Amino acid sequence: MDWLTIVVIGLLAVMTPGPNLAITIRNSLFFSRKAGIYTAVGLATGNLIHATYCLIGIGVLITQSILLFNTLKWLGAIFLLYIGYKSLRAKPYSEQQVLENSRHVMTPLTAFRNGFLTNLLNPKVALFFLALFTQIIQPNTPQLIQALYGLTMVSLEFTWFTLVSLLISQDFIRKPFMSISHWVERITGAVLIGLGLRLLFLKRN
Repeated sequence: MDWLTIVVIGLLAVMTPGPNLAITIRNSLFFSRKAGIYTAVGLATGNLIHATYCLIGIGVLITQSILLFNTLKWLGAIFLLYIGYKSLRAKPYSEQQVLENSRHVMTPLTAFRNGFLTNLLNPKVALFFLALFTQIIQPNTPQLIQALYGLTMVSLEFTWFTLVSLLISQDFIRKPFMSISHWVERITGAVLIGLGLRLLFLKRN
């Protein structure tokens, strides 16, 4: 029963629009399906880190320490603002580039880093994991079951954002955006900047 609760709440959490969705769409639509999938791997790895430190008790320290919490918050906000700024500077592609679907290549490492840092540096994710696990996990809950809960959240993150990447990168979706891609990317950049600014004002609950 507790595992099903994790699944339902986890699905609702990963499907909620936010920085993770924005960075996945950006990398899948403006670069490649491969970039989107590696972004999903990065996001899932970030979830693994959050789940691990919350399960071993460090999550409480992070959320209770003003210095640690604000450091994480500021780093996350700066990263989102940086990615958003780069997107705002997107330039139109030539007709030949549109026809050839020629784009600047995003390496797997860069895509992974985008996803990993977007997730890891978001203190809202830390608060979510801490709140969820403290409600579900009891002192007598076996470590194996705790690990299962954490891996469930990681799997949900990877599966959902991989599906998003596979959908967004389909030619019938991606190609129509090519001629106006610079405007779409600029809008995505504005969204990321907005999310970064919102993160700056996040307070501990």
